[in-house]
Amino acid sequence: MNKKPLASEIAKVAESDVFFRNLLESAPDAMVIADASGHMALVNAQTEAMFGYARSELIGFPIEKLLPENIRDKHIQHRTSYQDTPAVRPMGQGMQLVGRRSDGTEFPVEISLSPVQTEAGQFVSSVIRDVTVRQRMEQDIIAAQRAAERANKANSAFLAAASHDLRQPVQALSLLNGALRRTVQDERALQMIEHQDASLTGMTNLLNSLLDISRLDAGAVVPEFEEFPMQRLIDRLSAEFARQAQHKGLNFSSLACDAVVRSDPNLLAEVITNLVSNAIRYTVSGDVRLECIEEGGHCHLQVSDTGIGIESDQLEQIFTEFHQCKSTGSSKEGFGLGLAIVRRLTDLLDHRIDVDSDPGKGSRFTVMVPIIEDAVAGDEDDEEGLHRSGNSGGLIILIEDDVNVADAWGMLLEAEGYRVAMAASAAEASALVQHLDEQPVLLISDFHLLGGSTGIEAVRLIRAEYERDIPAFIVTGDTSKIVRDSRLLDNCTLMSKPVDTNRLLIAATYATQTGVVPED
Repeated sequence: MNKKPLASEIAKVAESDVFFRNLLESAPDAMVIADASGHMALVNAQTEAMFGYARSELIGFPIEKLLPENIRDKHIQHRTSYQDTPAVRPMGQGMQLVGRRSDGTEFPVEISLSPVQTEAGQFVSSVIRDVTVRQRMEQDIIAAQRAAERANKANSAFLAAASHDLRQPVQALSLLNGALRRTVQDERALQMIEHQDASLTGMTNLLNSLLDISRLDAGAVVPEFEEFPMQRLIDRLSAEFARQAQHKGLNFSSLACDAVVRSDPNLLAEVITNLVSNAIRYTVSGDVRLECIEEGGHCHLQVSDTGIGIESDQLEQIFTEFHQCKSTGSSKEGFGLGLAIVRRLTDLLDHRIDVDSDPGKGSRFTVMVPIIEDAVAGDEDDEEGLHRSGNSGGLIILIEDDVNVADAWGMLLEAEGYRVAMAASAAEASALVQHLDEQPVLLISDFHLLGGSTGIEAVRLIRAEYERDIPAFIVTGDTSKIVRDSRLLDNCTLMSKPVDTNRLLIAATYATQTGVVPED
């Protein structure tokens, strides 16, 4: 038995007035059908509800009755134009369309038009949707985005100011501590200075960690990727790691690496520094090792130790802020921020990090950095030998507008055997060189100076006077992009406050002996 209805029966149903009206009434949006003259012939219940008119108040009236009075004449022109070239399309593309209710209130709408050809002539079907709620949500989203942008700008401004203002007194203390270590001879006083130095180091590490976390969470850190030999980075960091390990009676070792990698060298250095410092902190005796293994197109940068290890149930927690391992023999030092910074940095650099640990025997952290295939690592100069050889000396121009910090700089540099000439702004530095009887061997400047001038301006003015690219250090606690742009100066390096006095003096010796600044 054939259960399919005949085509003629389907047609009769479709053409029935009841079926058509049911379709019209069941539509979720307001629907208005107007004749060629623009008079409303049919409306549905949603139209009555949306505009507040009874059906009898709409049928036979011009469709402009549903529009604000100030645009009715213009709409008649658009309606006439549409009748000449009817097509299915949205009305008023790119425009804000507005409907008018019976009480005179206006509201935003979207309208879709469709031509309808019948035996009685051509009609136009309009589907009308009230978009008040949607527009309000969009406006709320836009307002929230703008508020977030303002907050982000304010946060960035705060971080830049905090980085400078908080680091400035710590910088002065570090410089004075370095000067004292080079001038005091009394054994008891030297012990006190060493204790002071340890406290300063702890305060510096905490300050740097808190500011780093804030900058990373605020999105203020933007990686600057480049290709470089991994060994250069290892050489740059190993001396400080060895000193930290020796202070705790540990052995530190690093293996040579021939890989050329792609990463941000400064951010990657921060990752390595945090991992090694953490390994030293949680190792009571034995070794801490830094090694590289080339495998699968990546340099597996591994930091291993013979420390207390990490329980398996803590492996997921160690990268959260202020988490410290609760194991026998664990150190009370630190604040549990180092690995939280490592996680944020490796995510930012898109470098995978893994950890393996055996409680009571040690841990191994592995960071995977992409290798540049077929690249050849160039021979690095023996900078360490240059740093340590020869005597310090020569004239250094120091540009610093904070009197206390400037005095501390002067004491440190003079204790090392340099002569120091000081200025507080770019203009003062330019005037100063007119009265000097010798060329400076090095320029050291804060970034932000008196009168709104910068260290970059000061360095350029002095170099122009002597017509040579004198080695220059720009020292700052600011982390904004404009400060990073100082790297664009030739033969100039950017140093972050508070500067480690030992590394600073090593770099100064190298620069004054060779005429060029050392690699970052």
